[in-house]
Amino acid sequence: MQANNTTNSEDLELISNAARQAGKTAFSYFGRDPKVWIKPGNSPVSEADFAADKVLKELLLAARPDYGWISEETKDERPDRHYQRYFVVDPIDGTRGFLSGSHHWCVSVAVIEEGISQVGVLDCPATRSVYKAERGKGASLNGNKLPLLEGHEGKLVVSATGKFEAKLPETFKSKVNFAHYLPSLAYRIALAAEGKIDIVLIKPESHDWDIAAADLILQECGGLIQDFNNVPPVYGNLPYEHDFLIACIKGRLDNMVDIVRKTRLR
Repeated sequence: MQANNTTNSEDLELISNAARQAGKTAFSYFGRDPKVWIKPGNSPVSEADFAADKVLKELLLAARPDYGWISEETKDERPDRHYQRYFVVDPIDGTRGFLSGSHHWCVSVAVIEEGISQVGVLDCPATRSVYKAERGKGASLNGNKLPLLEGHEGKLVVSATGKFEAKLPETFKSKVNFAHYLPSLAYRIALAAEGKIDIVLIKPESHDWDIAAADLILQECGGLIQDFNNVPPVYGNLPYEHDFLIACIKGRLDNMVDIVRKTRLR
């Protein structure tokens, strides 16, 4: 139980409903040339991001006023304090793809406690895909439980930006296939949870809102995200940024960490 006597299951229901409403709002702008601004770091943000964020903030904080708020697009205007639980949200993960017409974007919402994701949802309106996870109770896609990941024979499928792909050793690249790049990091990690991608290389400066929900979905399917030192990300600490991370099934992590260390991907 949490401080307000709600359960993880109740929080999952809450964030699922909020993500669905935010997804509907975002989708109403999809393909309709919304207004766009460029943030520091040269990343775009659109009026669709702000509109979806507004829906999430109003619904979630009205229901759980004793939870903190961590969002890519808005700060918590309430007086500074430490909360036992926090909402971690990205109103549109994959804004570049959203603006270019790609269907692979999502609303990402997680609840964290003591730096660990407890429940997570990725609502992907354009592909009609909804991923959900509750810690210790598995993950699902559109209501169907996702199975635990298993190793397989043959070439692995790796997701990496072109910059990092180019740096990988030829001996490694010749043994794998590279997935088509998708702007939404959360979506790529969800595909890893499905077993459609075997390894996701996550460039430095990913943020809590990019991965907190997808991380739990992957964990509940038998995968994990860790850094070079085999340490998983901890959420809720300013500036909410992470170094280079690797997402994959547990049995492949050590070998991939070794390859990445030698390559010095940065």
